[in-house]
Amino acid sequence: MLVALFMILFYVAFRFQYKFALGAVSALGHDVVIILGLFSIFGWDFDLTVLAALLAVIGYSLNDTIVVSDRIRENFRTQRELGPQDMIDLSLNQTLGRTIVTSLTTLLVLFALFIFGGEMIKGFSLALILGVVVGTYSSIYVVANMLMSLTLTQEDLAIPEPEGADFDDIL
Repeated sequence: MLVALFMILFYVAFRFQYKFALGAVSALGHDVVIILGLFSIFGWDFDLTVLAALLAVIGYSLNDTIVVSDRIRENFRTQRELGPQDMIDLSLNQTLGRTIVTSLTTLLVLFALFIFGGEMIKGFSLALILGVVVGTYSSIYVVANMLMSLTLTQEDLAIPEPEGADFDDIL
């Protein structure tokens, strides 16, 4: 799992920027630690199905994080008049509806699995339920706050304007 998180760090750093990579990996680590902590505190059984659920949570949360990060990057490149905090707020507001609807529909299926799936799949579905809730939270709040802490600026992501050309001419 640590190797997977390390490889995700490199992928996101290559795809976006190192500040996004640090935010994404910290959010993914946050998700895993919370789920492991809850299983430990409550003494729930931890087996291979729960480990599989943890890996699925990493993938689910990474997808959410990439959607939010992509919108932030896109807005930084197109909305040059806003400051970094306003840009992140705008981006979160634009992706919030999609994120919540996706999480709620996923939770509907997971609750059905938890209730009707039988004893063998209870740990798996419980870990995924916790992971979807925590992953949705971290995709929105942890990543955005990490980007603000790392002082993400427009210069980090803006496409440089060629000298002597209007930005509108480029598009």
